Amino acid sequence: MNIFDVIHDNFEPFLDGEIRPLNIMEAANLWYFLAISETTMRNEEVAYNLAQDKELRDKLWDAKVSVHQPIAKEIQEFLLKEKVPLPKGTPPKPAAAYQLPEGAKFNDQEIANLMSFNLLLGITFAARGLTESVRSDVGLIFFKVIVRKTLFGASVKKLMAQRGWLNYSPAFKA
Repeated sequence: MNIFDVIHDNFEPFLDGEIRPLNIMEAANLWYFLAISETTMRNEEVAYNLAQDKELRDKLWDAKVSVHQPIAKEIQEFLLKEKVPLPKGTPPKPAAAYQLPEGAKFNDQEIANLMSFNLLLGITFAARGLTESVRSDVGLIFFKVIVRKTLFGASVKKLMAQRGWLNYSPAFKA
């Protein structure tokens, strides 16, 4: 398999300038992904306010600015261009410093694991959107999501390992 042949074969239908109409599954997958991305951003904004570890706070901010927002913006622009109404989101949460007692909030390990899980869910749903897309431009959006979230997830995993927050399953012995 030659990667350049695969890329060419996927974009060849668009070389003649004709773009197929967006199908209902593609529209629904993009719409739902955007709605969940907005919710993930709000949750991670709250987590930012609760996190005590500076590097974790930096990761949460970086996830918002370099992962979630660019993805959301691209999908919003695409849906609007295709005349698909956007999901109703909630306003961003302001950055603040809260001092809640331990046990009444997520601790840093729980925040990091939730962030990691959210990245995994985003990658998984994007893979589904990629496999269900007919249009190459829709597939490309989901492909970019997978790459962006996978690369960012690797840096989150590294931080979790450094802090001892990574949960390991026991070794398998036959």
